[in-house]
Amino acid sequence: MLKKPAITETHIHELMQNRWSPRAFDANKTVSDDDLTALLEAARWSPSCFNDQPWRFVVFVKARDEAAWQQALATLAEKNQLWAKNAPVLILAVAMDHFSHNGSPNRHAQYDTGAASMGLSLQATALGLVVHQMGGFDAAKAKALFKLPENCTAMSMMAVGYQADADSLDESLKAAELAERSRASLESRCFFGEWGG
Repeated sequence: MLKKPAITETHIHELMQNRWSPRAFDANKTVSDDDLTALLEAARWSPSCFNDQPWRFVVFVKARDEAAWQQALATLAEKNQLWAKNAPVLILAVAMDHFSHNGSPNRHAQYDTGAASMGLSLQATALGLVVHQMGGFDAAKAKALFKLPENCTAMSMMAVGYQADADSLDESLKAAELAERSRASLESRCFFGEWGG
């Protein structure tokens, strides 16, 4: 398995350091029900405004319901379909637009759903699984196909499974898989006291 630990300015926990988003998935390895439940539990215990837990996850397991999984795959951008077709699990992350306790618009829902998705991703890393979150999918198509309610926003489709060798990818995707990981500097993204400070 290709490891690409983050090069950090100071020590961070190995779960954070080792979490990354590969595209090479092993089509022959399924995710156990126990591991899948653990991922969803990690998401469930994420923080949220008013403890509203505005996230919803629609899970598609190829071995359990291939027709639904194929529909989920079909919502992806064509380039994402090239590699996500090997992921045994696809998960649609959805943010509920309104607070459940009073029906008011929840401007924190998408933020909280992102936090839950990160919890899921870190639990996957702890279990030896990988997650690749995708914005490249047709949210409107997903909303219609999977009967999502009106008051929600489809945020991301996640591919979940076991990592495969980068050689399993076509050449255009293989280059991205093998490329060095990078991030902008802390100083360009994090400020003290005021913007740019």
